[in-house]
Amino acid sequence: MSSQSVLQGRDLKKSFGPTAALAGVDIAIHRGEALAIMGPSGSGKSTLLHCLAGIMKPDSGEVHLLGERIDDLGERKRSALRRTRFGFVFQFGQLLPELPADENVALPLMLGGVPRARAVQQARTWFGPLGLAGMEGRRPGELSGGQAQRVAIARALVTRPAVVFADEPTGALDQATGHATMRLLVEATKHNDASLVVVTHDTQVADACDRVVEVRDGRLLTQGQPGPYAAAPHLPGQPVPGRGGAR
Repeated sequence: MSSQSVLQGRDLKKSFGPTAALAGVDIAIHRGEALAIMGPSGSGKSTLLHCLAGIMKPDSGEVHLLGERIDDLGERKRSALRRTRFGFVFQFGQLLPELPADENVALPLMLGGVPRARAVQQARTWFGPLGLAGMEGRRPGELSGGQAQRVAIARALVTRPAVVFADEPTGALDQATGHATMRLLVEATKHNDASLVVVTHDTQVADACDRVVEVRDGRLLTQGQPGPYAAAPHLPGQPVPGRGGAR
């Protein structure tokens, strides 16, 4: 494994009863890399994401974040890690319907102890760069599918995580909206020096990433070349918070 890796999985094994979901997987994700994990249903790709993200413990093997082992941490420490060092984008966004968009984005900050007013102020700085200016007060039911996923992207990035995990992030969107959303997700994570790990069955989603790996029967097969959008990011609107400007 390279010393430049942000996240590493070493000989990961995980079984559910007699079924081996992971059968000894070695994987490394580099800083600023967008990695797509593909494979048929039941291949183990979501299990791999869950083990790398600290959601699930592997039966054996190790997971290292920035050189520190994390798979052997207790649930409380892994939960804190998921709030601060990792970001998540899910297929259906999983926004809280009773909260306005800015509070949905601010939620990870508030859970980490940031006062509400300051958290919401910080969350609002993400709306312009992601093409959401003026939508801060809208609730999820007042947003289109693509807009809701952009709010979810802002929520995933607001804590400045080292790695963003996305599980079928365009699965609930039409093709055109999904294509645009995926491009924005890749650009936004790269712009913030974060790495991106995407689980998908969609080849167009995978094409937006720098590298594609395939999981079959719990084993990893490496394949693919950088997709057409694996290039220097350029975001719409204002500069992304914390950076000097769109590149």
